[in-house]
Amino acid sequence: MPLSETVTSERLVEFALNHYMLVLALAVVTYLLIQELIDSAFKKFAFVSPLTAVTKMNESNTVVIDVREQDEFNKGHIEGAVNLPLSKIKDHTASLDAYKVNQVLVVCQEGMRSSSAGKIIIKAGLKNVFVITGGMQAWQEDYKYPIKINRKH
Repeated sequence: MPLSETVTSERLVEFALNHYMLVLALAVVTYLLIQELIDSAFKKFAFVSPLTAVTKMNESNTVVIDVREQDEFNKGHIEGAVNLPLSKIKDHTASLDAYKVNQVLVVCQEGMRSSSAGKIIIKAGLKNVFVITGGMQAWQEDYKYPIKINRKH
């Protein structure tokens, strides 16, 4: 090995030992980026904006699955949406069979839970799954689309 390569590798080792927190942070960030790239490469659902979701809803074979908890759903949801909370979706995957021929739009409050639900729904055998970006927050605040509120009498 030439002298310059030996000096460089020694300096890298010295840097790593002196700045182990930075090296550890770099390793963690690299791992998370690679994991995200792999997840996005293998996911079988697409993200759609609320505007595109409305276009899809105007087609007759579309169902909206709201994966928020029941109390969140009751405060306001998309008209005709089916409430299937993410916390219970794994126990009710058999009920998803009814939607195998449908386009499925998945929504939550901000878009985080719906991505997890999208993966579960795909594993349950549904093919045309779309996650609404921004969730109900974007639906109501950004796009000003109407919601239905369940009122207790």
